[in-house]
Amino acid sequence: VDLVSDDEFLEIPSISRQRAGTYECTAANNIDTDLQTLDIIVNYAPAVTEGRDVGVAPGQYGVLECEADAVPEADFEWYKNDRRIFTGLDGLNIINTGSLSQLTFFNVSEGDYGNYTCVAINKIGNSNTTFLLYGEYIIFITHREPTYLLHILIIAISKLTAID
Repeated sequence: VDLVSDDEFLEIPSISRQRAGTYECTAANNIDTDLQTLDIIVNYAPAVTEGRDVGVAPGQYGVLECEADAVPEADFEWYKNDRRIFTGLDGLNIINTGSLSQLTFFNVSEGDYGNYTCVAINKIGNSNTTFLLYGEYIIFITHREPTYLLHILIIAISKLTAID
């Protein structure tokens, strides 16, 4: 984009993140020409991608992933039922790397199933998304040889009942 100004300054009205980048300023007179570059950084509040629900069998490893686009980079917070989650509590681990935050369950139990909220925060604002961690069960049913494998998804905290 070529922006020309006869003044000593350049005003960029309605700045948006699309206007971020490197700009060049050229000054010329009868004696010499000078060129300077300037990096424009546009700060904006986080925008998180929609949460993806995850099914995990009890006793297994599970991960919820939250991604946020923000400048400056976002800090992340995780919540379950409005209670903030911290690394190391209840066998959970939070790993933040750049624009991605991962909430890791090393040994999922029925008490872990439910709704989780990821909040991305920077000095401009915040954004959040929710996830559902639900139980994924594998049940073996025997009926006149051979044994059939039935894969059932049970959402939220439902209890598994015996099959006669």
